[in-house]
Amino acid sequence: MGRFKEVLAIKDYLILHGALGTELEFLGYDVSGNLWSAKYLLSQPEVIKAIHETYLQAGADILTTSSYQATIPGLVEAGLTEEEAKAVIVQTVELALAAREQVWSGLSVENKAQRTYPLISGCVGPYAAYLANGSEYTGDYGTINLEGLKNFHRPRIQLLLDAGAELLCLETIPNSLEVQALVELLAQEFPEAEAYMSFTAQELGKISDGTPLAAVISLVKDSPQILALGFNCTAPSLFDGLLGEMAELTDKPLVSYPNSGEVYDGLSQTWQSQADHSHSLLDNTKKWRQLGSKIVGGCCRTRPADIASLAAGLK
Repeated sequence: MGRFKEVLAIKDYLILHGALGTELEFLGYDVSGNLWSAKYLLSQPEVIKAIHETYLQAGADILTTSSYQATIPGLVEAGLTEEEAKAVIVQTVELALAAREQVWSGLSVENKAQRTYPLISGCVGPYAAYLANGSEYTGDYGTINLEGLKNFHRPRIQLLLDAGAELLCLETIPNSLEVQALVELLAQEFPEAEAYMSFTAQELGKISDGTPLAAVISLVKDSPQILALGFNCTAPSLFDGLLGEMAELTDKPLVSYPNSGEVYDGLSQTWQSQADHSHSLLDNTKKWRQLGSKIVGGCCRTRPADIASLAAGLK
């Protein structure tokens, strides 16, 4: 049994690292282009490490690597060699490890005793992130098949695990074929890996590509490696219904980290409409905890202050 499973079994909840790409944007960095936040791994990796440290100081228990948009084909298309691209993905784990050491070494003995030693989670973003066209919210993957998706995900998963990731964050998954590919890939080639998986949804009862939630859960619920299931980068207003439906389909712990309620336009690469301020992330999370959510946090357009409020309020 890995540390993720051990910690998940004994803790009432675990707080996730918050948004990275949109936090860079809030701080004044340009995240336009196909590499999005990953381009700062090439030019200013210290900025990524600083954001990791901010979230750890805010109270995050799980530190997610900056590899969401960092894929071998995406980096090669940006001009790197394949070996250089692999080194960038390894670097995402190294930055997370360094940030953990920096923050943890600065805590008092008393503070350490009150916290979970942060887990390092290797972020496996969807094929949609490589496409960079907003398909995280539609699940429209064109003609790629099951083996193509496995081939896409395999090398990054291997690199993240080899570099020291303690679990995998299979996040923002909008497409049921991708769910199948990831479940099979873990079982067949990474049998020791532990993970959580979270989907996107645009309405109740289905994930973003229109596959009924019951059909998606049937692909995942018997996996001994995927220890928790839920939703991320989805409007907060949908979580009550989605988590309620999911709780009836699986007994795995649930995952909830919504976006701000704003809507992403893939063509302009901008966030549209207004954030949902009807309830705070803390208020929503307290409600979702009653539905079974155990891994909690915020996704795009949420901020370190939201995570700090969550950590203080849940404690």
